[in-house]
Amino acid sequence: MSVTHDPYEEAKKQLRQTIDLLGLGDEVYEMLAVPERLIQVRLTIKMDDGSIKTFIGWRSQHNSALGPYKGGVRYHPETNVNEVIALSMWMTWKNALAGLPYGGGKGGIRVDPKKLSPSELERLSRAYFAAISDVVGVDQDIPAPDVYTNPQTMSWYFDEYSRIKRGQYFGVVTGKPVELGGLETRVISTGYGTAIAAREVAKKLFGGVEGRTVAVQGFGNAGYYAAKFLSEMGAIVVAVSDSKGGIFNSKGLKIDDVKKVKNETGSVINYTDIEKKITNEELLELDVDILVPAAIENVITEENADRIKAKAIVEAANGPTTPEAEAILTKKGIVVVPDILANAGGVIMSHIEWVNNRMGGWIREEEAKARLEEKMVNNFHAVWDYWQKKLDTSKYNMRAAAYAIAVDRVYRAMKLRGWI
Repeated sequence: MSVTHDPYEEAKKQLRQTIDLLGLGDEVYEMLAVPERLIQVRLTIKMDDGSIKTFIGWRSQHNSALGPYKGGVRYHPETNVNEVIALSMWMTWKNALAGLPYGGGKGGIRVDPKKLSPSELERLSRAYFAAISDVVGVDQDIPAPDVYTNPQTMSWYFDEYSRIKRGQYFGVVTGKPVELGGLETRVISTGYGTAIAAREVAKKLFGGVEGRTVAVQGFGNAGYYAAKFLSEMGAIVVAVSDSKGGIFNSKGLKIDDVKKVKNETGSVINYTDIEKKITNEELLELDVDILVPAAIENVITEENADRIKAKAIVEAANGPTTPEAEAILTKKGIVVVPDILANAGGVIMSHIEWVNNRMGGWIREEEAKARLEEKMVNNFHAVWDYWQKKLDTSKYNMRAAAYAIAVDRVYRAMKLRGWI
């Protein structure tokens, strides 16, 4: 019988552990365990066939001690309120760890976007942003793309908000197309940042990433670019997967060719230059140097953690490893580069885009990419050094170090503001 996990309960467990590690009181835990504001909206739209359909959406604004709420919006048939709250909490830690002037927020709509036409998606997107327009803003809450949302979605958000507020508010969302104030680098940023994190941990564990084997679960934006850049860095990407299954080739996959097949046929499993097809579960248990879970949360659990063979796990997805699983991985000596560090490239680039919007254009793409890499490298080493120098590495892992840095920054901001 499979074990189900509530991401919000997992997020609270991680927070509790960090509060105890830092020696902070229960009152701090209680303040940080619940969002400052939670919005639920009913979205009723007319479908292309003339029928009326109702969807439910949420926006969780977790903490604003360090600045306006920041986090993406996902469209998924299994999205629920607890998932959205958990993701908003993780965004608080991610932004704090990255040293960004943001709090944490997250949004979601329970919908299967693959079953909607482009015009239906536009009506749904505009209805959602109109419904939350009073609680978002350039200095209030700045959404961005997430699962099954993209620059086109952000364009609809931006236009709807500008129509309602009667102005041009380019900084109200990030991850926009270049024509509307976005940066091309934003598209690659999450996967590129993950690849940099993988490269840095490979330097620590193996002396470098060149020639090291990698498996990537999930071949969406983050997974594809992580695989692409790791391959360009000299790693051997032996396996990738999407929702329909995975593929394996011990000599390495040609990532751009795999991407072309996925675009043309809908799945990586139709790529033919492989040794065998594998399941998503089998991919996680491959004997590789680096495993990159880049799909959804809670894929590495106490049920399969004992069978994980990778030497390092670099989390491109949010919350792919449960606390129970991580305890097992820590005992096995497997290094986990946590999501709030490994996949922060997207929000780091969003900050650069946001500042660029507010200043009327100030940065070139090459400079933006260089700033992203510099930030990711510095953040990685800050966490690694904290872990190695301030914690018992036989008892605590990199996530404990990352959370300690992040929660302490939020705590100090709340104390300075007189909230505590």
